[in-house]
Amino acid sequence: MAAGPFRRSIASQLSKVLDLPPENLIKSISAVPVSKKRHVADFQLSIASIIGNSSGDCLAQDLHLQAQQLAERLKCDSVVSAISAGPGTVNFTINRELLAKTVLQQVWKDGSEYGVKSELFSAVPRQKAVVEFSSPNIAKKFHIGHLRSTIVGNFIANLKVALGHEVVRINYLGDWGMQFGLLGVGFQSFGNKEKLKSSPLQHLFEVYVQINKAAEDENTKKLAKDFFRKLEEHDEQALSIWQQFRDLSIEEYIRIYKRLGVHFDEYSGESFYQEKAQEVLKMLEDKGLLQKTIKGTGIVDLSEKKDLSTVSTVMRSDGTSLYITRQFLIISFRDLAAAIDRMNKHSWDTMIYVTDKSQSNHFQHLFQILKLMGYDWAERCQHVSFGLVQGMKTRRGEVIFLEDVLNEVRSRMLQNMTSTKTTKETQDPVETAEKVGLAALIIQDFRGLLSSDYQFSWERALQSRGDTGVFLQYTHARLHSLEQMHGKAELTDVNVSCLQEPDAISVLQHLLRYDEVLYRSSQDLQPKHIVSYLLTLSHLAAVAHKTLPVKGSAPAVAQARLCLFHAARSVLANGMKLLGITPVTQM
Repeated sequence: MAAGPFRRSIASQLSKVLDLPPENLIKSISAVPVSKKRHVADFQLSIASIIGNSSGDCLAQDLHLQAQQLAERLKCDSVVSAISAGPGTVNFTINRELLAKTVLQQVWKDGSEYGVKSELFSAVPRQKAVVEFSSPNIAKKFHIGHLRSTIVGNFIANLKVALGHEVVRINYLGDWGMQFGLLGVGFQSFGNKEKLKSSPLQHLFEVYVQINKAAEDENTKKLAKDFFRKLEEHDEQALSIWQQFRDLSIEEYIRIYKRLGVHFDEYSGESFYQEKAQEVLKMLEDKGLLQKTIKGTGIVDLSEKKDLSTVSTVMRSDGTSLYITRQFLIISFRDLAAAIDRMNKHSWDTMIYVTDKSQSNHFQHLFQILKLMGYDWAERCQHVSFGLVQGMKTRRGEVIFLEDVLNEVRSRMLQNMTSTKTTKETQDPVETAEKVGLAALIIQDFRGLLSSDYQFSWERALQSRGDTGVFLQYTHARLHSLEQMHGKAELTDVNVSCLQEPDAISVLQHLLRYDEVLYRSSQDLQPKHIVSYLLTLSHLAAVAHKTLPVKGSAPAVAQARLCLFHAARSVLANGMKLLGITPVTQM
């Protein structure tokens, strides 16, 4: 990583003065964010970070004084050209030609691994992670509510893989439960085999809407319970209907995932754990954890004082295992069985569940029950929660299904591209519109904290200027076009003295920070750090594109600038792919 040699050089000098091991100082030396003020230093050392926990007692002036005293004891060398003190920091400016040479060489050398080879990750052990995400309900069209789980889970899996971890992507389908009793009865009453073949999810949705109108009828309720009981008893006819619903649903989902650029290693589901759920039931009984209420409902007491102040319901009074209803804190044996099975099967180091924040208590209870059962690895389970998207409507009104949104964003983007004068002729405008539209959705979603609700705006998402996914795609396509027009940049014999203009230095300084941004996202699994970084990179590249022309410049200058723009495009593409965005080369 480009910043590595500089951090190590600064740490080496600091260690002699402070009498501390260099490796203890590395993470206290950070690249300085690019400022509109220009002429900022490249790295800074926070005084508070090296004086330990007592820093909270230090007044700002004390920290500033210590920074000044430390700066005076340090000397410039072949790497560091200037040292100064700031408010509680010591600032280091790198030799400008060495900065340009090192950054460009490192981006060229590491390619798609630029940033992930940093010493910041050297102490992070390579692990095996299971990531469960998306998890739609079988026999229902892909609801827009599943979009966030799908793109957030995909980002987390992409990031883990990029950092060298082994990742198993699991789609845990809602393919079991009482709603299948209702749907089975509904299909027997309102189903049409021809419609099921031609448009399976749409037809099943229509059937479900119809049967739901009769769901309050006692006879319908009884028929639905009977059908589901037949499923649990492996009745051949009932299972055949259910299997058809499941197979057709997965086929449809795979088609939509392909549009999203998402894949899974394993399609699992609640139905997989029928037998194992019974084993979990026995374990809970044997350990004295399963209790029965007066009504005969099975519960697990999670209260500290064992006074039933906090309980999780796990079994109906009629003896059937519960379909998981996470928002009401109902835990199914199948969820418990799935977690245990995954540990037995994958021997994971961490397991991450990606769902909306309304299910936070559900997962807290799930992990607690696993811990009570004696599974200490439950502490390595993690729930990554996200807020709700509000106001996502198509021109026809309120959105229900994800495919409506994907079609809408592609249509709007295609219309925008057709009406924009700067749009160049592309080989496949529909595919380009799809990729750019998806980038627009992802960036608007990832700009804030995942746990926050946000108001969706088509107008804001599809703007070609400003902090949008469209702007990222436009910048990437523009930089790619520059390379196509002037020939591919070659790093050999680049004259780095031609990259000393403030706008060139700003791009180089920003490229230095990429590993720190990746490290921060790897710690809290928030994509917003990478989004913010890529938007700033795109704005800096856009300014440099205007002020540092390649066309008409002397050959040495043109070649150096091409190398700079290639480095910016390479890192931009790397970051976009982590977020689940496919960069376009024409737009």
